[in-house]
Amino acid sequence: MFEFRDLFQWDRFITPTIIKTFYWLVIALVTLFGISGIFSGLAAMAISPFGGFLMLLSSIAGVIVGVVFSRITAEFILIVFRINEHLGAIREQGRMH
Repeated sequence: MFEFRDLFQWDRFITPTIIKTFYWLVIALVTLFGISGIFSGLAAMAISPFGGFLMLLSSIAGVIVGVVFSRITAEFILIVFRINEHLGAIREQGRMH
């Protein structure tokens, strides 16, 4: 975990420690919007059964795509920071020789 003083120092990045929190926040929002879309699709089925069904399917697909896309984005951010750490380790090994 990070400390408050880490916010004012540039020796250590805080993003890798908080990215998981943001990931779960995005998952919760995607799920809430998906549930909202599902209920809207069910309500639209009373007016237009085919249109409501398409809305229902698109809401379910949107939740799946949202979850997968948010996971890919979070992993990409973590990979960028891990590359930075590995490059720093390589640079330190080069200085030792």
